[in-house]
Amino acid sequence: MLREFKAFLIKQNVVALALAVVIGAALTKLVTAVVDDFIMPFAAALTPSNSWKTATFDIGPVKLGVGDFFAALINFLIIGFVAWRMTKLLVRDTPPDSLTTKCPFCVMDVDKHASRCPYCTSALTAT
Repeated sequence: MLREFKAFLIKQNVVALALAVVIGAALTKLVTAVVDDFIMPFAAALTPSNSWKTATFDIGPVKLGVGDFFAALINFLIIGFVAWRMTKLLVRDTPPDSLTTKCPFCVMDVDKHASRCPYCTSALTAT
């Protein structure tokens, strides 16, 4: 039973998924720290209150707290960009095997399992 469970974990990539979740959580904490401690202080210099967390946008009597939203947006953009780049690096598109081959006599596309060319009726060798 333990052997069967181990085979399930390996076959279904459960270990890889668990590792991805742990690394993703660590990356999220790292990006949040970078945004909060390095990027948003520059944004605070542009706000009148010098605090990006309390930055608001007033529309009449309504006050919209935009500081936390922009920090979350920057977090999302950085994590999304990193995930996209990692996916492009790790997941390569493999072209599908061609279902056709060229007839050596008339150079037309022929099914790769054909024994005769449907265009020139030449006998084709198995490849």
